[in-house]
Amino acid sequence: MPRVNGQRLLGDLRRLRAFGATGTGVVRLALSPVDLAAREWLAGRMNEAGLEAAIDGVGTVYGRARQSGRALLIGSHTDTQPSGGWLDGAYGVICGLEIARALREDPATSDLAIDVASWMDEEGTYAGYLGSRSFAGEMVDDLIASASNAEGESLSAALTRASYAGRPRVTFDPHRHAAYLEPHIEQGGRLEAAGKSLGIVTTIVGIREMRVTFTGARNHAGTTPMAIRRDAGAALVDFVPRLDAAFRALADADTVWTIGRITLDPGSLSVIPGRAEILLQFRDGDPARLTRMEQALADLVRAVDAAGPVRVTLDEHDLPAEPVAMDSALQQHLSDAAAALAPGKWLCMPSGAGHDAQVIAKVMPAAMLFVPSIGGISHDFGEDTGDDDLVLGCAVAARAAAAILRGS
Repeated sequence: MPRVNGQRLLGDLRRLRAFGATGTGVVRLALSPVDLAAREWLAGRMNEAGLEAAIDGVGTVYGRARQSGRALLIGSHTDTQPSGGWLDGAYGVICGLEIARALREDPATSDLAIDVASWMDEEGTYAGYLGSRSFAGEMVDDLIASASNAEGESLSAALTRASYAGRPRVTFDPHRHAAYLEPHIEQGGRLEAAGKSLGIVTTIVGIREMRVTFTGARNHAGTTPMAIRRDAGAALVDFVPRLDAAFRALADADTVWTIGRITLDPGSLSVIPGRAEILLQFRDGDPARLTRMEQALADLVRAVDAAGPVRVTLDEHDLPAEPVAMDSALQQHLSDAAAALAPGKWLCMPSGAGHDAQVIAKVMPAAMLFVPSIGGISHDFGEDTGDDDLVLGCAVAARAAAAILRGS
């Protein structure tokens, strides 16, 4: 089985970290000048590794192995959140690069083809999962024409500024691509809490986002008796624990829900809120449980609305994302590799965060491998993973990669 070069892996991760380094973290937003520089550097490293690298028409960096025949595609993303960590996404891309080198350097695996990708804008600076969506065959031209970043720059203008517009776009080739593998940091604390070094992802959870709106009557806070108030803020406060109880009755250990935003109108101490709103998100890997949670939420809204005196309405805040199961055969290859290199140090688990793998799974078998996040921290400058875990994860992924290609 191929042997990865741990120091080379860590060296490339640290060099990539330098593009946008800010304190202990990284600020490398999609299509920013520092992101463009990082993509040029990455394409150069891919070429040095013997891959044929190019940056495509949406900005994805793609390194194609020179071997003919079926290829395993390994990748993730190198763009970050506005206050991002140095490993989110970057680890999977550099793992893919190191695995391509390791297999090429071993005579027993030098015939095996590893393609490597850094997808554009997984984090949604302009349009989330742009690179993987384009690769999977989604019609992204309308999205490119309409999307913009927080500063108002259109995605179309940004791609033109980067000189990417008009370039060919890399797309899924069923004759070429056998499967997709995405190594990644966990972005949570389960592995660390369990004392494990590896997580084999079973499912990428589905997401529902809802808006609950409370409509009462705005009035003077000092002159309106409590008995005749229609206080939207008070109704919201009463609603939240009832929602929490309803969801807890349906949840298992992997179910999560979050009230990410509460607004009161007008938000003054001297005015009874006439309108209030919560934005709610819940996640689970079981589509049936997500449906039951939606129904429980709708039932609660109807009951509270009927009881009055405040009107309560419910609507979707964003389009739902369905759970996506990872390929069982690929999971088995990862399990076999983990059992061989880290016996007793791995577990199977869902991913509570979204990843490019959920998009690419629509067109070919996909799998993910997690390494621990120290303190469960991610999307923050404090994000980190121990060097030994980074190297072990790459070694397990490399062993699985060889087995996947030998069996394809």
